[in-house]
Amino acid sequence: MERLIMMFLKSFVNYQKGYWTKMNIYVGNLPFTITEDSLREMFEKFGEVQSAKLIMDRETGRSRGFGFVEMENAEADTAIKDLNNTEMDGRTLKVNQSQPRNASSSRRRR
Repeated sequence: MERLIMMFLKSFVNYQKGYWTKMNIYVGNLPFTITEDSLREMFEKFGEVQSAKLIMDRETGRSRGFGFVEMENAEADTAIKDLNNTEMDGRTLKVNQSQPRNASSSRRRR
């Protein structure tokens, strides 16, 4: 119950500051060995992570090397600034606010 109250108060304070919305963050050039748990842990250093999703190849079941993390705007801004262009397992990460898909990119390739 106490955790629920703290989350509500944090949300209310963020609303008062204008940080009400959540941000979806694109994380690219990830090592193929990363897991969703380690992706989440990487961002939890900056605040509460609502979701972390690693994009997997349908045919092989392996990571495609990118994913998405959702968190509050203020925390997301800090995470983006601190993690973009950092190195992980010899790969330079690309971290930025994800852009909505446009109609042409959402169609399946054949």
